[in-house]
Amino acid sequence: MFVLPEERVTRLNAADVADKRYVLYWMQSSQRTNCNMALEYAVSWANKLEKPLVTFFGLTPRFPKANLRHYTFMLEGMRDVEAELKSVGVKLVVQNVSPELGAVALSEDACLTVTDRGYLKILRRWRSFAAAQMRVPLVQVEDNVVVPVEVASNKEEYSAATLRPKIHKNRSRFLQVPERNMPKRSSLGLRFDSVDLADVDAAVSRLGVDASVCKAKGFQGGSSQAEKRLDDYLQNKLAGYPASRNDPTVDFTSNLSPYLHFGQISPVPVAAQVSDANAPAEAKDAFLEELIVRRELALNYVYFSGNYDSFAGLPNWAKLTLTKHQADAREYDYSLEALENAQTHDPYWNAAQTQMRLTGKMHGYMRMYWGKKILEWTKTAPEAFDVALFLNDKYELDGRDPNGYTGVAWCFGKHDRPWRERPVFGMVRYMNANGLKRKFDADKYVQTVKQL
Repeated sequence: MFVLPEERVTRLNAADVADKRYVLYWMQSSQRTNCNMALEYAVSWANKLEKPLVTFFGLTPRFPKANLRHYTFMLEGMRDVEAELKSVGVKLVVQNVSPELGAVALSEDACLTVTDRGYLKILRRWRSFAAAQMRVPLVQVEDNVVVPVEVASNKEEYSAATLRPKIHKNRSRFLQVPERNMPKRSSLGLRFDSVDLADVDAAVSRLGVDASVCKAKGFQGGSSQAEKRLDDYLQNKLAGYPASRNDPTVDFTSNLSPYLHFGQISPVPVAAQVSDANAPAEAKDAFLEELIVRRELALNYVYFSGNYDSFAGLPNWAKLTLTKHQADAREYDYSLEALENAQTHDPYWNAAQTQMRLTGKMHGYMRMYWGKKILEWTKTAPEAFDVALFLNDKYELDGRDPNGYTGVAWCFGKHDRPWRERPVFGMVRYMNANGLKRKFDADKYVQTVKQL
């Protein structure tokens, strides 16, 4: 049977394995077949019990803050998953139902249920509810991280500096890509009601979700798309990453964050391929710092903080200094509508907001500047936090994500230290347009966005 490091596997309830029709894999956070440890674990159980494997995906139209852009990207990926599973004899069942309810219903005919792990509050509630309701085991496999969150740390970490040595101590032990495990029995003959994914646009239309945000320009969902981007990055960009990572006019980033968000690619093979790449050690180290340490710092934050999606989640020093300067005069005070429509005096900020609105992804360095200016141009820091989170979640493909929550919070002092005190910002780090111009041709960036 496929053996995972025991720290990746958690029994969520105490029920006994039953002799029923199939083994159920509840796919939610790991929307892929390649390097999907939860899927491999479920296949190994199905083969051991000599049962077919059925995969279930719950397609709720009411996921908080999700809109047409997010659902389109996600279902493009799920359409690929369906074809890949079919090729190895595994039935994918996609139902328009809240995922925890659908998983419980299908578990009635299952010997046991395997699922992947989610870290946001809603994802954890789904799994807790299902574990309490199921009469068969619910086993969770943590496979969207290199180092499992609770192995890395048992508390909310202050910064990357405090988490980094804990990650590095465990990294090599968990940086292992599993071999594919083929199911012995087919489930394709089993009959279930399932959403037709052949026409993604039609499937999204039938959901009736918020259609005010268009599909992302330049991004298509799916593991095959993620792997193409990774191949291109390894061949053409990785070597130049340290020197050019903060220059949005050349874009030496991997653009994998939307795919990591939906679980369409695993960080484990990405890290393994980067580690083995023919590139300078400096470049590989810089990329792995972002992929593993910084990304898993974000997961640590949302897992251990119940306030990750609010101003209350900031460190005390940041809340105190921002509150102290709450009454400071703002040179500009923009409404949400003006910000959303990129109608400010600042061409660089407008370009960043426009890039996000059109493509679903803003360059990482610009996202820092973008968040800092929202703080500077909004009446109060708590209101600014809410505005930044609203815009990020609405337009970014990787919004509603640990990285998104942490990225917004960083603009307000999270995982940072106090700096020289100044109006409005207090001791929170400040950024301005001159800083952009020192790093890259900011006017060229504006022109690049205008051509989108």
